[in-house]
Amino acid sequence: MTTATTAVGALSALDKSKPYAELCALLRDAAVWKSVNATLSWDQETLMPPRAAPLRADQLQSLSGLVHEKFTNPRILELVNKAEADTALADDDTAKANLREIRRDYEKHVKLPKSLVEELARCASLGMHAWKEAREKSDFSIFRPWLEKTIELSRKKAECFGIPAGGELYDALFDEYEPKMTAARTAEIFKPLREFTVNLIDRVRGATDNFTKAPDTGNAHRDTPIDQQKLFSKRILEQMGFDFMAGRLDVSTHPFCESPGPGDTRLTNRYRPDGWLDSVSSAMHEGGHGLYEQGLPPEWFGTPLGDAISLGIHESQSRMWENFVGRSRPFWGWAFGLAKDVFGENVMHALDADKAYKAANLVAPSFIRVEADEVTYNLHIMLRFDLERAMVAGDLAPKDLPGVWNKRMKSDFGLDVPNDAKGCLQDIHWSMGAVGYFSTYTLGNLYAAQFWEAMAKDIPNRGGMMGKGEFMPILDWLREKIHRHGRHFSAEDLCKRITGAPLQSDALMRHLDAKVKAVYNV
Repeated sequence: MTTATTAVGALSALDKSKPYAELCALLRDAAVWKSVNATLSWDQETLMPPRAAPLRADQLQSLSGLVHEKFTNPRILELVNKAEADTALADDDTAKANLREIRRDYEKHVKLPKSLVEELARCASLGMHAWKEAREKSDFSIFRPWLEKTIELSRKKAECFGIPAGGELYDALFDEYEPKMTAARTAEIFKPLREFTVNLIDRVRGATDNFTKAPDTGNAHRDTPIDQQKLFSKRILEQMGFDFMAGRLDVSTHPFCESPGPGDTRLTNRYRPDGWLDSVSSAMHEGGHGLYEQGLPPEWFGTPLGDAISLGIHESQSRMWENFVGRSRPFWGWAFGLAKDVFGENVMHALDADKAYKAANLVAPSFIRVEADEVTYNLHIMLRFDLERAMVAGDLAPKDLPGVWNKRMKSDFGLDVPNDAKGCLQDIHWSMGAVGYFSTYTLGNLYAAQFWEAMAKDIPNRGGMMGKGEFMPILDWLREKIHRHGRHFSAEDLCKRITGAPLQSDALMRHLDAKVKAVYNV
């Protein structure tokens, strides 16, 4: 019987095998250096003064090379071989899973030359700085050279990994974020979801006179002080179970979660005067990531059993808290009272819980992905997936990205993009070298929907609990079913264990259909 990792299990496994113990210690040391890299990256996006960018690029380049050396130490492979042959671990499924993933990681690391790893790190650091300036000035030409360099280096990286049998160059990059997933299968999963989404948007359009008439939301987007928005976000995160003794919440251009290691999980959010509802969604999204990081087994830090399974599973946690919890009617039954306490009756007087719920679930095509409604959101991801796949394949030159992006926004959303900041410069991912990442957001939505339906069977009174601000049963379920396992299971295997089915789009389509019926009565 396969069991989850526990502190006692960790000690017994390490006590039984000296090679295994030495291997885990070696990886923990490498992970400590990697955590330094992560902390510097967090600082770069939050507190670092702009003129420090060249030095930070040097720091991250050097550190990335050092970390790469540690993770490609030949001693790791020697110890993996010895531990795999150690009869003391023959019946230890947890150790076997850890060794399987350690070998996989090592084999990927050694395919990359140190010089390429360093160059990627330097490009990401300087590229991110250029992206911030380009976005602020809404000028793609500032970022274009760095995007071209990023795509060039990403292709080199993919070539080092090698094209999977029957696959494409993009798959080698995709595998870093979502192991064993391919672009072809993703496109296949996306196809029915795209068709369903287009039809669902047409239903809403028909019910609201081309999106010009929406349910009464009581002026939910009125201006509110940023300090109060920060407090509201923090109070919600605390209620969700985020441990602020082991984490923090700051401000950045693009919301993100960075977790250097156990006891240190850092969230960021962004705010605008008329965007308190959006800041709630982004805070809960990053909070979902943070709760996953805080739920990983700290005793396995540095090894795969102390790491998240995939970005699709990671995004399932963030998207679940953001949408399935934070955009639910029971949640607003509780959260509206908190909103009145934080913002005051004079701001919330035109609202009630039902109007706040509907305001959080309006369907209307928009330019900005992170502010998109739950229905149209996946079209944003499909657009990015298609474009980055084309850039890696060489079918789309980075210089042509703005024009192609704007045409897709017109055809997919019916919107004329007014400037680069609201177009192809809005996301941070390509600037940081995360090519192959975007589709994991929609994969996360799909996983989240399946997990949410499975959870309902175990927590039949979930809605009533959420209506009272009781979210710990949800977190406990996620800890038990997902967080505590680390990378013991693959994403697909975990999905089947929890839901009894492979990844598919049916559950998400049921969820979105029910949401539109509840809000628009269509």
